Amino acid sequence: MQQIQIPPLADGEIYLGGFVDANGDVTHTILLPGDNDDASWQAQMDWAKSIGGDLPTRAELVIAFEQHRDQFQKDAYWSNTPDSDPGYSGWAWFQCFDFGSQGYDRQGGEFRARAVRRLSI
Repeated sequence: MQQIQIPPLADGEIYLGGFVDANGDVTHTILLPGDNDDASWQAQMDWAKSIGGDLPTRAELVIAFEQHRDQFQKDAYWSNTPDSDPGYSGWAWFQCFDFGSQGYDRQGGEFRARAVRRLSI
């Protein structure tokens, strides 16, 4: 069995996992240390970018909840995923770290954020 090569991590980083695409290429997702207080979706997207990261996808947040719940406050965290339904333009998805549910809210709503970085190797 072939093992995935985990990339080197900086202090405080946590490996979330590797996502394999249809070609067999792996994109690694690494949780960056620290989180950001409540702010709008766009402000959190800008914050993540300012520290060299991105907000996690909905799928990455599910993995974070399942494997690293203790790294998050029992609060809602924005994903980088806007709602794709035209009737919900201006809404985005979030993950609750208390009960594990996901939902969507207006992008002007204020939730916490945690950044990730991704590497394709």
